[in-house]
Amino acid sequence: MAVYTQVSPDALARLLARYDVGAPRACKGIAEGVENSNYLVETTSAQFILTLYENRVDESDLPYFIDLVGHLAARGLPVPAFIGDQEGRVVQEVAGRPACLIAFLNGISPERPNADQAASVGTALAQMHAAWADFDGQRPNSLGPEGWQALAARCDRDGLRAIAPDLGPRIEAELKLVKEQWPAHLEAAPIHADLFPDNVLMLDGAVTGIIDFYFACTDIRAYDLAVTHAAWCFKPDGTGFDEDVSQALICAYRAGFGLTEAEEQTLPLLARGACLRFLLTRAYDWIATPPDALVTRKDPLAFLRRLDFYRAVMDGEHGNPFAHHSNSGERPA
Repeated sequence: MAVYTQVSPDALARLLARYDVGAPRACKGIAEGVENSNYLVETTSAQFILTLYENRVDESDLPYFIDLVGHLAARGLPVPAFIGDQEGRVVQEVAGRPACLIAFLNGISPERPNADQAASVGTALAQMHAAWADFDGQRPNSLGPEGWQALAARCDRDGLRAIAPDLGPRIEAELKLVKEQWPAHLEAAPIHADLFPDNVLMLDGAVTGIIDFYFACTDIRAYDLAVTHAAWCFKPDGTGFDEDVSQALICAYRAGFGLTEAEEQTLPLLARGACLRFLLTRAYDWIATPPDALVTRKDPLAFLRRLDFYRAVMDGEHGNPFAHHSNSGERPA
């Protein structure tokens, strides 16, 4: 989350007048994240999140996200409801941007996840994948391998060099590997694609909210687990791989949904691709974020360090954290 577009008190009052949610009492910008403009809105009846969709979110994709989250909510998963106004409209326009008012969920995102928390999110990810088994919506992954190539081309080479002297050549080598080895034959399904700790809310170790579905898409299902593994199993700077957290996450997911042998074998490559994806988006944002934006930029090199870990796994320099020696929980290939 972040704030790029300012919402005036008058604009907020006009928006809330369309809803049956009470009068505005407070509105505070949320600086975390980098994609959309977000505000915590308090009214006389409740708290809400107001999201204004910026350039990376296409307004035409909003019905997909709304339906995807609604599908999970109907099956009892802890996801934030999109609020319709008194005429049933969900997507509004605020300050020249498409916008949605979204229910506020209680909980705290773990800063440094432990094994119990990782097990809870592994179970939640398995439950999401199971719930989406009969979801018919489709959305291509704009930040899949083809998107990585395009994003790399948009990154200023001097800007990449300023982040790290060899970053440009490293990215080119990874893009070549992905082009040659990406396992496009694996089963595709709806995925969250961004299940970082800051997109999970918890209380007493239990998941109370899964949020921020704006990268959700149809792609390799196991890639979703790879993204989550890369996001949860390291220190924020990309060092300090935590084997206990890794095992808790993988075992909980395997028990809740299962992994085929083909998925297990390709997870190190999928995780390496996940690291490349976040390395690229962070590098681009690092270079392109306006200096006056209320946003916390994130270190791209934290994902280069993670990428190096998975590269070492593929090169046999240390053990495969995804390896499993039993068929327990495995789905048929």
